[in-house]
Amino acid sequence: MTAFNRDFRTIKNLAELEVAGLVNSNERERLAGVVENFNTRITPHVQNLIETADVRDPIFAQYVPSELELLATPGELADPIGDDIHEKVEGITHRYPDRVLLKATHTCQVYCRFCFRREKVGHADEALDADELAAAISYIRDTPEIWEVILSGGDPLVLSDRRLALIMAELSDIPHVQVIRIHTRAPVADPARVSVDLISALNVRPAVYVVVHVNHPKEISEDVKLGFSKLVDAGIPVLSQSVLLKGVNNNAETLSALMKLLVSLRVKPYYLHHLDKAKGTEHFRCSIAEGQQLMQALRGQVSGLCLPTYMLDIPEGFGKVPIGPTYLQGGETQYRVLDIHGDLHDYVDSAG
Repeated sequence: MTAFNRDFRTIKNLAELEVAGLVNSNERERLAGVVENFNTRITPHVQNLIETADVRDPIFAQYVPSELELLATPGELADPIGDDIHEKVEGITHRYPDRVLLKATHTCQVYCRFCFRREKVGHADEALDADELAAAISYIRDTPEIWEVILSGGDPLVLSDRRLALIMAELSDIPHVQVIRIHTRAPVADPARVSVDLISALNVRPAVYVVVHVNHPKEISEDVKLGFSKLVDAGIPVLSQSVLLKGVNNNAETLSALMKLLVSLRVKPYYLHHLDKAKGTEHFRCSIAEGQQLMQALRGQVSGLCLPTYMLDIPEGFGKVPIGPTYLQGGETQYRVLDIHGDLHDYVDSAG
């Protein structure tokens, strides 16, 4: 590999990847098809976290294109979680009765190589215009069972503070909206984004939760820690979502270190996602059995505060379900219970 160029700038194409020393001239031709199909964007902050231009580096693997992304496997889908099936108006996905996704933008600060919306994100011209956003807000206003609005995308924190504040204010004016959740990579990929103006924009009537996407302890730099602290100190609860990724975090030691670090920073681990079946992501995929074994190992190693729920988003829009290991065998009143050491114990359910 070429030596790193430490003149950090946001990377958006193959030429810039080569200048930064993240790919070499021999790789450019092989990667051309990848970047034509799936967008690339890496912030200076993320570049600074990469120690080795090699897939064994957990930051490099998550953000730098690989020719393996061109290998399609059976069952992979352009829309693996069924966003389109549940789209009610442009930008609104209404899958569950009491909550909706509002996707005002299709762009992100960074493009993860395993993203479940990888064929949709990266197109700035597809952001909701004023009329489309008004129609999306009207749908929420006219649907009283909506209790929670989840700002997703893309990444909602690519929006300016002014535009984000306008959306937050409009949602706050809808009495039945009680919770606004923001799903974002920004505090990890661009921690400077957590500013006084951003926190002001999030200071609205409904309860606001920020859910950050983070997969490895090396992503949590001192700047990231500061951003988390700013949010929590402002009264905004922060949760985390992670994706189980082969070669990045599929071992109990890494997951334990990540979850314990998050909890020590007042960030509650929320979900550990089984990888969605997006096109070209097979090289990141672990089996469900491996994920369950990892969750069982964590149960014996870390505080309950540190345990996320292991989740599968059923392909084609049927929703998320927990798929963690089970600790009960038997049924009715006679059970065998598995403890954290792997030993079985008899348990009689005497209720009723």
